[in-house]
Amino acid sequence: MAEKLRRKKKKSLQEREDRMGYLFVLPWIIGVLLFVLIPLGQSFYYMWFNIRITPLETKFIPVGTGNFTQIWLENPEFPQQLVTYIWQTIVEVPIIVVFALLIAMMLNGKIKAKGFFRLIFFLPVIIVSGPVMNMLVSEGASNIPAMNTQVVINAMDTFLPYSVARSIGDLFGNMIMILWYSGVQILIFLSALQKVDPSLYEAAKMDGGSGWECFWKITLPTIKNFILLNAVYTVIFMSGNEQNSLIVMIKNAMFSGTKEKGYGYASAMAWMYAIVVTLIVLLFFLLLGSKKDVYDRIAAKRRRALKKEERNLEKVRRRNARNVRRLEKARKSSRYKTYDGHGDY
Repeated sequence: MAEKLRRKKKKSLQEREDRMGYLFVLPWIIGVLLFVLIPLGQSFYYMWFNIRITPLETKFIPVGTGNFTQIWLENPEFPQQLVTYIWQTIVEVPIIVVFALLIAMMLNGKIKAKGFFRLIFFLPVIIVSGPVMNMLVSEGASNIPAMNTQVVINAMDTFLPYSVARSIGDLFGNMIMILWYSGVQILIFLSALQKVDPSLYEAAKMDGGSGWECFWKITLPTIKNFILLNAVYTVIFMSGNEQNSLIVMIKNAMFSGTKEKGYGYASAMAWMYAIVVTLIVLLFFLLLGSKKDVYDRIAAKRRRALKKEERNLEKVRRRNARNVRRLEKARKSSRYKTYDGHGDY
């Protein structure tokens, strides 16, 4: 009886926690429904039409896959910008994530004015956005004046293809703007590093482990999920940034006054762009999230064994309860039988 009451109390507590969890995520669900899913469905519907807005009405002229054909055959700039975006994202995302991890590890150490340095690294996330970012880029603040990127390109062109060398040179040229994008990632890594149990490092150092070994054996496996989170966040942030030439191209096509372009044309471009972004996210997931650590596999195996043992114990308890009920029933029924004198009841 006490066990049954305990399970019932635990279940009611879990139900209350579930209700509170749903209450906290309700604003996010409403926001996704109103500002993501509905516009997403509208853009999917628009890309099959040539939309013309007139003073009297909005005309939807069905074109099928005509918008996609027109983009690939009559707009050579879009495929070129798409290939450039793919290469830059694959190169820049690891750099941003590694830089954020290094800075987070330094800020997590024992240094003076720790809060001040954290503010410095996060301040560009608040200030450098929208018109401020456009103004700084136009003034050349995103480049390193003393760095001659053409020298870097010429040096790498000797053993790399020119397109690859040019992309790496552009990466060095935009190094400041790339590092501006690492503020949120630094905070995420800081929260992950602060959750690592310090006793793990103490035990490793007592066994003769160096700082480098502690990083590879303790820190990196512990924050592996946060590395994947930061990589995905960086891809999404760079994909929707106003400095992205593809975003500018889609916006210009949307507000174009020509008959060939418009909302349908821009929606087709946006959906192709979204598919490419999704593939890049899946690529980073396969690289960072598909491999399980050996300790995770052992822990998962142990959890499965415990669940199986609990199920077996529950079966035994149910079987014992049935046997007890049968014995009680048999004992009660035997009390009402009488002896007839011939050896039978």
